[in-house]
Amino acid sequence: MPSFDIVSEIDVQEVDNAVNQARKEIEARYDFKGSKAELQWDKKEMVLLAEDDYKIGAMAGILQTKLHRRGIDIKAIKFEKIEEAGGRMLRQKVTLVQGIDREIAKDIIKLIKDSKLKVQPQVADDKLKVTSKSIDELQECISLVRGGNFPLPLQFNNMRA
Repeated sequence: MPSFDIVSEIDVQEVDNAVNQARKEIEARYDFKGSKAELQWDKKEMVLLAEDDYKIGAMAGILQTKLHRRGIDIKAIKFEKIEEAGGRMLRQKVTLVQGIDREIAKDIIKLIKDSKLKVQPQVADDKLKVTSKSIDELQECISLVRGGNFPLPLQFNNMRA
């Protein structure tokens, strides 16, 4: 029976490349000369450290630009609130959103079921598996879900006929 998976994944290597490019730009920019601006990355989250809100905002803009240029959807990153880090420094955590949580999965399933397509969506861990007897129905389902406005980037993998 034909099927495909709906997933939300990020290429961590591309994120790593984007973070390295952002670090280089931050080091080279004139408005960061002599400041203690720092971008930390530990494969799960990024931390922006700077002396004021302006520099945090500029670093966030640089990071978003570099991520976008590397093909990472901006919906895949979540900026948390700016907080005090001690020593007159500010910190902002940036987390990567991977996987489809239960609430969004329910929204996707509701969208698919309301469309009256002859497909069967199932939640499997942090992804959705959609099966049908017809490949055409699956392709319609893909275009339907692509048209939906969900708060995270979705990819469609493992199309099996």
